[in-house]
Amino acid sequence: MHNKRSLQPLVLAVASALLSMGAQAQNLAELYDSARAFDAAYQSAKLQYDANLAKGEQARAGILPTAGVSAGASLTGFHNTSPVTDRSFSTQNAALTATQPLYRPANQAAYQQGLRQADLAKAQLDAAEQDLIVRTSQGYFDVLAAQDTLAFVRAQKAAVAEQLASAKRNFEVGTSTITDTREAQARYDLVIAQEISSENDLRVKKLALDTLVGKTGAEPKSLLVPVNLPVVAPQDVNAWVLQSEAVHPSIRQAQSNLEIAKLEVTKAEAGHKPTLDLTGSYNITRNPSGTATSALTFNTNTATIGLSLNVPLFAGFSTQNRIRETLSLSDKASSDLEGARRNVAQSTRTAFFGVVSGQGQVKALEAAELSSQSALDANKLGYQVGVRINIDVLNSQSQLFQTKRDLAQARYNVLLGDLRLRQANGTLSTADLQKVNSLLAK
Repeated sequence: MHNKRSLQPLVLAVASALLSMGAQAQNLAELYDSARAFDAAYQSAKLQYDANLAKGEQARAGILPTAGVSAGASLTGFHNTSPVTDRSFSTQNAALTATQPLYRPANQAAYQQGLRQADLAKAQLDAAEQDLIVRTSQGYFDVLAAQDTLAFVRAQKAAVAEQLASAKRNFEVGTSTITDTREAQARYDLVIAQEISSENDLRVKKLALDTLVGKTGAEPKSLLVPVNLPVVAPQDVNAWVLQSEAVHPSIRQAQSNLEIAKLEVTKAEAGHKPTLDLTGSYNITRNPSGTATSALTFNTNTATIGLSLNVPLFAGFSTQNRIRETLSLSDKASSDLEGARRNVAQSTRTAFFGVVSGQGQVKALEAAELSSQSALDANKLGYQVGVRINIDVLNSQSQLFQTKRDLAQARYNVLLGDLRLRQANGTLSTADLQKVNSLLAK
């Protein structure tokens, strides 16, 4: 009982420190928003998305009309020997030309590819956003786990220090041997080393989180205890795999690449087909000083409209070889799509069973925590009445704090595992992040 009372001031001090720290603490959603605006990898993906959209739109030009204006002026010196004539005249001209493709199958295929490029860019951006959610959550819970480990090590240090003091007192009055004192001293020295390691680990984890979110001294809010961990729903792993088929960014990217490759085949086959364009022009020519044959002012306005037909006959087998190349690349894209589906299915199943296993570990560790606490209480009582030795108490203390640390880590792993499962099947969104955020201290 005395040992329990001695731990109360430490517990109150730790709780007070956490409360004071929580006044400026940030929750997971707040730190994710910061990371979204700061993280270099996500910003790079966002800019690449904008660039891909612009690149896709460029292909539209191939089916739209083109127009241009040209203008010029010249001065001509004219000399004739019979009869002798010396004079000069100027020429001014301006022209408007326009072309509208009527039948260009290669251009139409390129336009369709541009649309698929936009879909591809969106899938790539979605993948980057899901990755950022997981990376931010990982960094967040890494800091919380490191804080818990340090708190448990310090609590264990206080408990071992008290056990060391008790062993010294008992040795002085002759009720225990020097072995008890030395065992307690050895355990105390070991906990000091663990504390130093835990402090450095926390420092490193905080630095990693600060770098990710672009804040100095970010303080994550702690997890509510007891916490209602999310239940995997649906509980059929095949349902998760089936869901990934239509939404997973990797599958969507592979599907877009396949469609783009098929359109590339269409473009190559268009090398054998004719093209037809509608052309038009309007030309104005002025000679205010006359021409070589006349001194009178001369103006000419010319308007033309017509069709331009181009029929390919032979290109040195270039078109045939290009078709063979694109067919092989199309088959490759099809294989890549099947590979993406298999990888997503495997990753989804692995993540699903990881979450289920993690939930089972949490329940087992919760039971182990109660058992370890009961074992510690029994060993302390046995030590006081002389039926247990000091090492029994020390081992029980170590087991209890180890179990507490493992339990805290297991809870974080379940929350991260749930996010990773949704990333694995491609459904992860900020709404899922908000659900985890609701489990944190306010």
